[in-house]
Amino acid sequence: MTLFDGISARTVEIPRLSVNVLERVGDDSATPPDRTVVLIHGNVSSALFWQETMQDLPTDIRVIAIDLRGYGGTEHAPIDATRGVRDFSDDVHATLEELGITTAHLVGWSMGAGVAMQYALDHPVLSLTLEAPISPYGFGGTRRDGSRLTDDDAGCGGGTVNQDFVQRLIDHDTTTEAPTSPRSVFRSQYVTADYRTEHEDVWVESMLTTSTATGNYPGDAVSSDNWPGFAAGTIGVLNTMAPGNFDVSGIVALAEKPPILWIRGTADPIVSDASLYDYNNLGKLGFVPDWPGDEVAPPQEMVSQTRDVLARYAAAGGEVKEVALEGVGHAPHLERPAEFRHALLEAIGYVGHPHDPAPPTEAIILRSSD
Repeated sequence: MTLFDGISARTVEIPRLSVNVLERVGDDSATPPDRTVVLIHGNVSSALFWQETMQDLPTDIRVIAIDLRGYGGTEHAPIDATRGVRDFSDDVHATLEELGITTAHLVGWSMGAGVAMQYALDHPVLSLTLEAPISPYGFGGTRRDGSRLTDDDAGCGGGTVNQDFVQRLIDHDTTTEAPTSPRSVFRSQYVTADYRTEHEDVWVESMLTTSTATGNYPGDAVSSDNWPGFAAGTIGVLNTMAPGNFDVSGIVALAEKPPILWIRGTADPIVSDASLYDYNNLGKLGFVPDWPGDEVAPPQEMVSQTRDVLARYAAAGGEVKEVALEGVGHAPHLERPAEFRHALLEAIGYVGHPHDPAPPTEAIILRSSD
């Protein structure tokens, strides 16, 4: 595990499994909840992806990044997909309890944003930062209003993954010899073409920690009478996000509504109204044969669904801010770290919202240590 300067790792034992946690050296365990930030990574990644963000946050904030089960240094326990992402969110809650953290600001990236929303349904949180979040209705197989296209979630879940990509994870392939290698997928799907970093080997290392054991990534599939001939199974990562298992649109009805920051890239190919990971969209584009058409298998409008749910959240009294970063891909915290950092600090109340209209002058005072 490649750790950056000032980042440490430790194992937290909870009744369910052993969890790997990244922390900053020198952070105070007595830091109050309103200055505690918990980072939750996405699919095919780990807490390693958060290290630059951890280094960049002010030193009087306590920041923790948790490896979900089957990723990074956390135990590779199987996932019951019929519970949606609750195995993940329950693990996070048990880990925070063990660390003595009663509540905090939660930051979730992609699938991790789904975990954060599920956590907020089950436990109090101070704020939610949703980075490139999966739709509140899951991944694939739904109409704009969130209703399911089929009763078995055809075209969703474990059967959607490219098996050569899975094999290259198993083989720990670090090359660019194929478009399905993890490094190639990172370059083409996680970030945009002009992104450059000295840390790419660490990001690939993080992707390669993904457990492909039975019950982890990607999950099983079952046959279906509906196009494209398979449907979501009951175990594994991708099945947790099938719409029959996952629906966090209930955040609209939360009595206590934490403020929500939604930050995304406009060039995200993974979470999009025309996602390159949505089987129905791939069928529409001609990459999967015999697509039955928009009436039967429309592409999922992921971004629009999120906007609809968050608009209802705001109408019900919640505070929502959307930050759309032009030309950015699936990982804003990597591509635009300064803008991501500022938006996050604003969301947790560490810095104030800018005045509109702006005052004629503005003073920003930073401690030399930051």
